[in-house]
Amino acid sequence: MRMKKKRHGGERLNLLSSLVCSDIENLVENKDEIFKNSNPLRIEIGCGKGDFIREKSKVEKDYNYLAIEKISDVCVVAVEKYAQSRNLGSLAPNGGWKKSDSTIVPLGSDPVDFSGEDLGNVRFAVGDAAEMLAKLPDSSIDAIFINFCDPWDKKGYEKRRLTYISFLELYSRILTKKGKIYFKTDNRDLFDFSLEQFEKSPLDVVYSTNDLHASDMNGANIETEYERNFTAKGFKINMLIAENNK
Repeated sequence: MRMKKKRHGGERLNLLSSLVCSDIENLVENKDEIFKNSNPLRIEIGCGKGDFIREKSKVEKDYNYLAIEKISDVCVVAVEKYAQSRNLGSLAPNGGWKKSDSTIVPLGSDPVDFSGEDLGNVRFAVGDAAEMLAKLPDSSIDAIFINFCDPWDKKGYEKRRLTYISFLELYSRILTKKGKIYFKTDNRDLFDFSLEQFEKSPLDVVYSTNDLHASDMNGANIETEYERNFTAKGFKINMLIAENNK
């Protein structure tokens, strides 16, 4: 279901633009300045409302994360939830951003000024993931997370799937040696298709399951909102881990 358009979404995102990366081409080069550390960089493609990336960044703190979301009205929710989880404030009742000291920054104001350390280890980006990833240098990303992407199940749409061979070759280029892809989906047809595509790629599948929540990997699994909803309806979750051996 398409998310309802967010009122003043663009202005709200602008207020928190210190959490949004607009210069993807220079992200890796400027990583130490952006994140205030030199930790390895990981990427989530299609972060949705950000439940996964918020929890992942707490559990594995020794990594930096870029969460990409194509739809701006979805990304603004993820950014606001992340900012709130970092105790940076909350959405003001009548618009704008309410800082942790209760100061209200109205819509249309300059971006809220946060100190670099307060921003934590996640940044967000709005746009097409393939276009963004194509701008990244070779061997610059530690891991890629793809959670419940669009299956593009209409005939002739296979090339749009994020696990199609052309995407896998792109991931292989930007991943470090032994860098990993973590892929989850409730769509068995997409999962089986993906396994076939990985066989053709420089990425080796080192783990796969058709029932993640009954597997030995479930203890370390971080659920997305989508995953919780569909698991409650009885859907089984398919999951694989692939390693870059280019």
